[in-house]
Amino acid sequence: MPTVWFALVAFMLTAYVVLDGFDLGAGAVHLFIARTDEERRTVLRSIGPVWDGNEVWLIAGGGTLYFAFPALYASSFSGFYLPLNMVLWLLMLRAVGIEFRLHLESPVWRGFFDGAFSLASALLAIFYGAAFGNVIRGVPLRPDGSFFEPLWTDFRVGADNGILDWYTVLCGVLALVAVTVHGTAWVTYKTEGAVQARARKLASALLVPLLILAAAALVASIAVRPQVLDNYRRYWLAGALIAAVVVASYLGLWLFSRRGRDGAAFLSSCAFMAAMLAGAAFALYPRVLPASTSDAYSLTIYNTASGEYSLRYGIYWWSAGMLVAIGYFVLVYWMFRGKVRSDAGDHGY
Repeated sequence: MPTVWFALVAFMLTAYVVLDGFDLGAGAVHLFIARTDEERRTVLRSIGPVWDGNEVWLIAGGGTLYFAFPALYASSFSGFYLPLNMVLWLLMLRAVGIEFRLHLESPVWRGFFDGAFSLASALLAIFYGAAFGNVIRGVPLRPDGSFFEPLWTDFRVGADNGILDWYTVLCGVLALVAVTVHGTAWVTYKTEGAVQARARKLASALLVPLLILAAAALVASIAVRPQVLDNYRRYWLAGALIAAVVVASYLGLWLFSRRGRDGAAFLSSCAFMAAMLAGAAFALYPRVLPASTSDAYSLTIYNTASGEYSLRYGIYWWSAGMLVAIGYFVLVYWMFRGKVRSDAGDHGY
C-alpha cells in the first residue's frame, strides 16, 4: 500500500505542476507579451476561470501527504518552515494581484498589481524548483527524522546544506524556464493576434535554453546524488519508457510550435512536464526525503507511512473525492474552451 500512495501523491503533485504551471508561466511573462491594458486583460482572461481551481491540487496533495505519510509531512513542514512561509506569502500576493487590478481606476495601482502578479508568479516557480532540488539532493536529516536548513550557507553541496546552493538554484532556473514555456504555450493556444504572436515567439526562443537547462540539471543531479540512477539500472525498461516520453514530448513541443499547431504544442508541453516529474519520482523511490547526512536517516515510504488499515480503506475515500474533482475540472475546462477574445467587454478580468 505505501507504494500505491506514493504513486497517488506523485500523481496529485504532477497534476498541480501541469495545471497550475501554465498559469504561473502566463503570469510570469504577461508583462512582456502584453503591451496594453486590454492585452493584459486578455492574458488574464485565458487563465481567469481556472487558476484558482488549479491550486486546489496543491491543497489536495498536501492533505493526501498528511494522510498517507504523516512523518514526512511533519518533518518537511517543520524543516522547510521558512521557505513554506515565503511560498504562502507569494501565493497570497499573486491572488491579490490578479483579483484587485480592476477594483481601482488608477493606472498606478493597476500597474502595481500587474507587477505583483508577475513577480509572485516568477518567484513561485523558482521556489518550487529549488524545493524540488532540495528533495533530490537531500537535506541534513537527524536520526529522529528532523532537520533545519538556513536559507543559504556557502552555496556548495555537502552534508549541511542550505536551501539555496548552486544545484537548487539551477533547479529553480530550470523550473522558471519550463513553466514559462508551458505558460506561453497555453497563451498561444488560447489567444489571437499580437498577444498570440508574442507568446509564440517567446516560447520558441526558450526551447533551446530549456533543453540545455534540463540536460545540465540531469548531469548535476547524477553528480550530486548518484543513487538517482539505481532504479533506472534495476528497472531499465520502465526507465527507458520514461526517457522516451521525455524526448518525444520535447520533440513534439518543438515541432508543433514551429508548425503553429498550438493545441498539440500545449499538450506536448503537458506531457514533457509530467514525464520529467515522473522520472524524478521514479529515481527517488522508495525514498521520499533523502538525507544528505547519512542514507540511513533518509525518510522512505516505509518509515513514514500511516498504518496499513488506514492506507487500505483510505483508497475508497480518495477515489470518491478524485472522481468529483476530476469531473469538476473536466466541466470547467469544457465550459471555457476555445479562444479568448479581446472584445469581451468589461466582464471578468
